[in-house]
Amino acid sequence: MNPPDLLSFNDFGGDWTAYETELNRVFMTEIARGGLTFRGENVSCRRYDEVAGRWASFWHLVQEGKVEEDRLPDLRRCERLCWVPWVIRNGVQHAEIDEWQNTRKSETNTLLWYREEYLVILGRRNGYWLLRSAYCTEKSGRISQLRRERDAYNGI
Repeated sequence: MNPPDLLSFNDFGGDWTAYETELNRVFMTEIARGGLTFRGENVSCRRYDEVAGRWASFWHLVQEGKVEEDRLPDLRRCERLCWVPWVIRNGVQHAEIDEWQNTRKSETNTLLWYREEYLVILGRRNGYWLLRSAYCTEKSGRISQLRRERDAYNGI
């Protein structure tokens, strides 16, 4: 069982506006309003603060950077946007998706890591899950940190 095909910027002839429109369509239909559930509870997305008519979660899934106001589009994140619902739906039973929990700033997160390549982060809320982020894990230092965290959680 493999993730969906990548949604390439080149498929839109380099037209960023058309690409962003399609990315937002995927986000709205497959993620924000896609009826996603994890462990029997709904997965929700942050809507506010909207920017340019797009939900806050949308921007967090397709851009990178530490300072919210200075984030820039990340084509690897954009290409894999359709992987978000796939990872969430398959996380519990797929052998190549590792699951563990961590705590950041007093919040407990559940991490779903596909082939040590793509990470989806869900925050536990009262009766639902919040989609916090998703991104490619390509930096060796970050991969090592996630491996240590996962292995410690699993008692390895």
